[in-house]
Amino acid sequence: MNHCRSYPLPLAIAAALSLLTSSPATAAGATTAAQPATATPYRDRIISRENLQALPRDEEEEYDDEGLPRSLHAELNLSHSERGDETFTEQGISLGGFWETPDLGSFSLDATLFRSDRDRFQDEGGFGGAITLWQRDLYLDGGWRVNNGLGVLNTPLTPLQYDQYRFFLPTVALAGAATEWRNQGNGLLVQASLGRAGIYNGTRVAGFELADGHVASLGAQWSWAPQWTGSAMFLGTQGRIVPDDRGEAVFEQGDTDALYAGTEWKSAGDTVQFNLLSSDGELGRANGAWIDASSLRGRFTHNYGVFRLDPGLSWGALPINNDAEGVYYRVGYQYARWSWNGGVDTIRSISGNGFDGVYATVFGRYQASSTLGYGASLNTRHASGSDGDSYSTQWFADKRNAWGQTRVQLDLASSGNDDRSWQVSVDQALPLRQGRRLSASLSHGSLVYDGEPATRNTSLTLYGGGDITDSLSLDGSARWSHGDGPSAQRGSDFNLGLNWRMRPRWSLSAMLYQSEGSQRSPFILDPLVTETPFISLPRDRSVFLTLRYDHQAGRQQGVLGGAPGGAAGSISGSLFLDENDDGQRAASEQPAANVTVVLDGRYSVRTDSLGKFSFPRVAAGTHVIAVVPDNLPLPWFIAEDQAGRSVQVNVRQDAQVEIGARRRR
Repeated sequence: MNHCRSYPLPLAIAAALSLLTSSPATAAGATTAAQPATATPYRDRIISRENLQALPRDEEEEYDDEGLPRSLHAELNLSHSERGDETFTEQGISLGGFWETPDLGSFSLDATLFRSDRDRFQDEGGFGGAITLWQRDLYLDGGWRVNNGLGVLNTPLTPLQYDQYRFFLPTVALAGAATEWRNQGNGLLVQASLGRAGIYNGTRVAGFELADGHVASLGAQWSWAPQWTGSAMFLGTQGRIVPDDRGEAVFEQGDTDALYAGTEWKSAGDTVQFNLLSSDGELGRANGAWIDASSLRGRFTHNYGVFRLDPGLSWGALPINNDAEGVYYRVGYQYARWSWNGGVDTIRSISGNGFDGVYATVFGRYQASSTLGYGASLNTRHASGSDGDSYSTQWFADKRNAWGQTRVQLDLASSGNDDRSWQVSVDQALPLRQGRRLSASLSHGSLVYDGEPATRNTSLTLYGGGDITDSLSLDGSARWSHGDGPSAQRGSDFNLGLNWRMRPRWSLSAMLYQSEGSQRSPFILDPLVTETPFISLPRDRSVFLTLRYDHQAGRQQGVLGGAPGGAAGSISGSLFLDENDDGQRAASEQPAANVTVVLDGRYSVRTDSLGKFSFPRVAAGTHVIAVVPDNLPLPWFIAEDQAGRSVQVNVRQDAQVEIGARRRR
């Protein structure tokens, strides 16, 4: 036994000596110079494949390599919610996926089915859901490229319609079919849609509630002369969308037929667009006309126009700006460290029951250094009559430091009845290692609503997420508020999600959501809205549990946007309402839900209730993410630099994308 215990000692001594004798330091320190030995030529020693130890089984390599690239995901959702005095539960499933075909283009599927005991679903037996199927990039003879949609869609808009500077035309949701034919040679675009009207519903699982009426649209855009483009669109809807006493959308009876026609002249530095709109419905017959022009002169960009919109003017089931006529002018400058813009609107009510006055705005920002920038904005509205004057101003500074990105902001506002509000806020985005993110917002102010005494309010908001372990991650947001006054809110709002990757294709998510209610900010002024509708939203508390399955198949695990078998990563991100227009998501900024996001013009998904979207397996390289503003709330829009955003995907990495929707200043 002693012999067994001492056996390792000689081996250890021999190993130590071997290391010492081969050490350069020992050789250099030797007193006796040894004759240099002849160096043995280096020779690769390759271990034969038969002698290699078998690697552990990788479940991610178990795939079906037959056919073209395709993917599928399925979710099982359970939820329990308390909204105001109402309590309800929902159970639902959702399916989605992408797949390529050799001759019919690419397909995208998004389908949901849920059962709810909520009162508004009792007429349908408690069931709801939606299904959307898109076929994109179907190439036909003659230079035609076709996109077709079936299921729950939105009425299409021609580029001249959605590329508006001053006035926005919304899309109308429908359950039916839509098609788009684009000719690459002559620039002709033809669009059409037909289906049942309705509105989106559901909580965690989005559904679509059918109305009694129908929706139909037919439009085209073409180049009718050099530098000239024309567009026309007819939209017929049965029903109007209005908010109920809880602020939720409901459908009311009322037919509307609308016709839009426009033409644009465009040169290297100038653009002029003429727009005509006519509607006939429950609110009567109305017409509208507006001209938008822009000029690029050196470092200055000028936008100006004239408009007249009759009372009761509408576009489909949704209301638009009406009962106003006037002119506007905007100028913007951006060079080196300076960026500023300003504008003025002169508006008169056609019926005499609306706003008469002048609206002016100015914004400026100076980048003092690579890490420090500051600026201010001022919005003022002068109304004739008893409405009085209103203004809002904002002063801010942002600094990049060792703690990340810091923004300090002061907001001041005063309305026509001498309501004065102020608020100081600090936004901090912390620099964390890859895979983690955290931003915080702290605000304190005195807010006045509808002539009531001032309400003091302090709030702290956190937004972020990260990986706890290789298979466990946490993400969400939390807000704590404390107020004193007639409109005070005290309590906490949070939206926390815990994600567990149980197996390579299976994941389990649990989310807890609570909202104490909210009110619109008094610091927002609109030149065409004279009264601020401070709608108090009811308390909302929900618990969600989601089981998800993901599957990819195809030759060598097909990837989206690349050759089969190529290196792949993934893309995930969120769409949010960029309130302070700084391009970064602050903890207090809200998500944009149920908006379509398209990858490389071929694969489409919708953002969830948190504004998130994902493309699970994408070819490594550069891709383009585009947002279709079909359900983006007005007056928010996607800026040109965000409309087709380039994203770099690295091998086995998740590319994070934050897209902010802007509001016209």
